[in-house]
Amino acid sequence: MISDELMGDVWPPVQPGRATSDYARVTIADSAPCEVRSWQELRLKLTVGRFGFDDTGGFRISLRFTHDGGALQSSDPGAANYVSARSSTGARIAVHCERHGFRPWDKAVRFEVVGGALKPGDEIDVTFGDRSQGSPGFLMQTFCESAFELRVSVDPCATGFFAPLEDRIAIPVVAAPPVRWKVINPTARRAGATIVVGVVGEDLWGNASDSVEVPLVLRASGPVPLSPVEFDWAPGARSHKIERRLDAPGTYRFSLHDGAGAKLAEGPPLLIGDGEQTFWADLHGQSGETVGINSIEAYFAFARDIAFVDACAHQANDFQVKDAFWDTINATTRAFNDEGRFVTFPGYEWSANTAVGGDHNVYFRDEGRPIVRSSHAMIEDRRDLSTDAHDLAALYAALAREDCVLFAHVGGRPANLALAHDPRLRTAVELHSDWGTFEWMLHDSFRLGHRVGVVCNSDVHKGRPGASYPGAASFGALGGLTCYRAAALDRASLFEAIRRRSHYGTTGSRLHLDVRIAFDEPAEIFHVDPAAGAGPRCVRARAEMGEIVRSAAKSATVGVAVSAGSPILSIEVFTASEIVATFRGYDRDALGDRLRILCHGAQYRGRGRQTLWKGTATFSDAVAKSISPINWWNPERPLRRESPDSIRFEAVTTGNFCGFDVALDRLEGTVRIAANLVEGTIELGDLGLEPRRLDAGGLERAISAQRLPDRLETTEMTVSRRVRLYEDRDTPVWARVRTEDGHVAWSSPIYVIR
Repeated sequence: MISDELMGDVWPPVQPGRATSDYARVTIADSAPCEVRSWQELRLKLTVGRFGFDDTGGFRISLRFTHDGGALQSSDPGAANYVSARSSTGARIAVHCERHGFRPWDKAVRFEVVGGALKPGDEIDVTFGDRSQGSPGFLMQTFCESAFELRVSVDPCATGFFAPLEDRIAIPVVAAPPVRWKVINPTARRAGATIVVGVVGEDLWGNASDSVEVPLVLRASGPVPLSPVEFDWAPGARSHKIERRLDAPGTYRFSLHDGAGAKLAEGPPLLIGDGEQTFWADLHGQSGETVGINSIEAYFAFARDIAFVDACAHQANDFQVKDAFWDTINATTRAFNDEGRFVTFPGYEWSANTAVGGDHNVYFRDEGRPIVRSSHAMIEDRRDLSTDAHDLAALYAALAREDCVLFAHVGGRPANLALAHDPRLRTAVELHSDWGTFEWMLHDSFRLGHRVGVVCNSDVHKGRPGASYPGAASFGALGGLTCYRAAALDRASLFEAIRRRSHYGTTGSRLHLDVRIAFDEPAEIFHVDPAAGAGPRCVRARAEMGEIVRSAAKSATVGVAVSAGSPILSIEVFTASEIVATFRGYDRDALGDRLRILCHGAQYRGRGRQTLWKGTATFSDAVAKSISPINWWNPERPLRRESPDSIRFEAVTTGNFCGFDVALDRLEGTVRIAANLVEGTIELGDLGLEPRRLDAGGLERAISAQRLPDRLETTEMTVSRRVRLYEDRDTPVWARVRTEDGHVAWSSPIYVIR
């Protein structure tokens, strides 16, 4: 459990006595580990302390913001998640399931003594998931947690103020057996490098499982023969890693097989050569000291040892970061930083309200720098209140002499890009996280004249940086990753890549993406935005991802190369917000009888952007032979064939997209979409390469239908196109890649300036 010294919560300062042990004591009947998404009956006993409990006094049991288990209720004893309470004296205990808004303990059950009083030593038995009258129990959360805590606070004197007990009630929540496998390996390294291949078995909800009992084999294909590696899973381990030295240049692919030879998973392509190196990172998330789960040490250990990312950072909401925890953040990043193997950065999330700047991630090059908060909203110690920066301009001023960078983020408080901009500090916008997809951040930056790169991270709150699944609550997307093109895996090289915008973001896949521009005449190349007073770094006739180019050319040739682990659907080349070329991994003649139906978008840009879709897809003259989910992260949401010609679905989007593929017996007739937000009929025979969209208002909300080949195989593409350059403003040139498995990648733009 998290120490109170570090925990970013604030309880009322008033208490009836000196020690909470005087108010009550609480125990749990069984603290054995529970499996994720299992049904449980949790029984607690509260013993009343020396003050007794007055009429209308009582206690609360609170759960964290992250908890996505069953919705607690006290009205139907035969239904799921029923909570009961009984006193040893027969005094009535009213049970109120409520959301009391106390961050991060914002899910609570209040137990109230009604029409009587309790004396010292009296007892109250509480049961979460009381099965005595037919309830199946209490449905546990979807994610593992070393200490799932039920925080008990008491109000013995009926004042309305609840003081937390010293007794801490917690049980471990563990993964279920694996249902899918992942092979994780680098995507670009130099010849002679020793690379790490990670293997993870995940349960239905994306938790790394330690319940692995089968022998496994890792095989590799490449320019030279590589012997297979047979291995058994270590007891209690949640991952396995294999190190290989690769000397011969070329493309390698690693695959995992069971003992009978069946393929379980395949990793992304790995390019070995003498050119660039790429490093994968998730630089955005929180642990249990603020609004996540588990400790900050467990957070970094997961990123390194289970997600197998190359770099990681911690981003706690500043208004929850006590001085003691800021010291811990710095000490932990220093301890975990292991250059050449795993890189960490100290930092925090500046979390101002959107009107005065919105969320921005702050990353320092080194430890020991002061935290400049947006407010002290949840910090009792106000001695350093004068150091706060209450708006974005004030933050830029406070960080002007710091060796740091900022990313604009969309979470609870969308970043306000128009309020202020410092090209030396804000180097990127975050287009994707667990909160959804926010490509509009990049288009807004273009309109404002900002020259920023693209990052994707997770903003993980469930303890899984680098492999963050949304679960069953307020998040709607798999966490993203950013690929940094750097000379070496160390802080200096990665910080240089960030400042040069030499990186691209994905929705979680690890594909290789390269975007370049070739000019007819040499041009001035800038690594730092000249708007910040920087001079050119060199003169050459080509530019790479993220660079800023001063050229008088009217046109240039854009080249894009993609190598992916999943077949490529499309590569789109943009100048600013305009698509100027689309390349596909197939042509019209390859289209088959497969239909992809997707739900897209969000309600609006703010905190309540989540959109719930409920509907059916009904075919007039075709039969749905099978359906396959796309980005269907919550397996409990309905997706089923109700009849041979009808499919029922229920989905959530938060700016991203999700849906399903339908294998039809023939592509004839129509598909009728009838959903809560939009209805329409689409002629299947009219579908070509482009999807048909049924607009549903809001922020790019729509349901789309697209025809695809029955089978796709193209995983590598290299394309080029001559593009016109704007003569009166910047020309940001960038690419967006879509793959068959539902993932998207965005390159940082190359900015051609006048």
